[in-house]
Amino acid sequence: MKAAVFREVNVPMEVEDIAVSKPGPREVLVRTAAAGVCHSDMHFFNGTYPGATPMVLGHESAGVVEAVGADVHYVAPGDHVITCLSVFCGHCEHCLTGRMNLCEEPETRRRKDEEPRISQGGTALGQFANLGSFAEYMLVHEHAVAKIRDDMPLDRAALIGCGVTTGVGAVIHTAKVRPGETVVVIGCGGIGLSCINGAAIAGAGRIIAVDTVPSKLELARKFGATDVVNAKEDDPVGTVLAMTSGGVHHAFEAIGLKVTAEQAFQMLKHGGTATVIGMIPPGSMVALHGVDFLFEKKIQGSFMGSNRFRVDMPRFVDFYLQGKLHLDDMVSSRIKLSDVNDALQALETGEVARSVILFDA
Repeated sequence: MKAAVFREVNVPMEVEDIAVSKPGPREVLVRTAAAGVCHSDMHFFNGTYPGATPMVLGHESAGVVEAVGADVHYVAPGDHVITCLSVFCGHCEHCLTGRMNLCEEPETRRRKDEEPRISQGGTALGQFANLGSFAEYMLVHEHAVAKIRDDMPLDRAALIGCGVTTGVGAVIHTAKVRPGETVVVIGCGGIGLSCINGAAIAGAGRIIAVDTVPSKLELARKFGATDVVNAKEDDPVGTVLAMTSGGVHHAFEAIGLKVTAEQAFQMLKHGGTATVIGMIPPGSMVALHGVDFLFEKKIQGSFMGSNRFRVDMPRFVDFYLQGKLHLDDMVSSRIKLSDVNDALQALETGEVARSVILFDA
């Protein structure tokens, strides 16, 4: 099969021929239909986060089940699925207490004493996030997929695999935003837009979008923002505090920077909660004003929207088909696998919400 292979930081990937194994027990072979190009891929491509090479990047994807191994009962060939990096075992402490997104059991992530899932010339290749969706096929554990209805367009379903689940989930699961509460979202990329959309679905009374790119702020209004702040023109903290007469109930950081995480905390009213969604680079330290804790202000992280993805993703599909999730506006371009390097570089400009690779293009 064809795959874009990541071999060296900041070196363009080549589309290469690699081998994919047959599905073993509890494994599923998925024919990739579409894969979003996400900032998380870029974080590893540019070396912000370390990763073992060679590997196939990509993790935000949807496709069709091609074959299943022994003991797989959840899906069958022909089923449409969305993949998710929150692969779960189902029996560890995290899974049994309802926090399946935090599962760390290795049994779902690699085979034991068998040929690798994907390889080239007998050498194993890594699968980013246990998926590796910049490839024509993905061989994954059955607990890495969610079955969805067949009438959902797979290029938009792919977005649910990471960005939508992360953004909407941070609002409804991690922060538990209630109707009427005030929300600010810093960063209006794919995850930030999903966060705004999630806040609108949750019934937030006021949703303030913060970014430095005017086109993204205009797009944020389509996703449910009631107000926008251009952080390049105005002090975002002072502006938000003035707009809300003292701060918001919930602030979401969707960029992954020390300064914006600190700004999110500074935008809170007494008793408010800041939720950091973005991937802050390793080694960065976030500084907070200690006295603010006396007023019950809180800061927390959110990983993949605290998801229960096999429940959440089919519901998000329904939301899209009902017109509640605005996925059409999130896709900035549809590209071929050979264009993946250009799509990664476009993320650095800040103008692109999501490029989606179509494998039949």
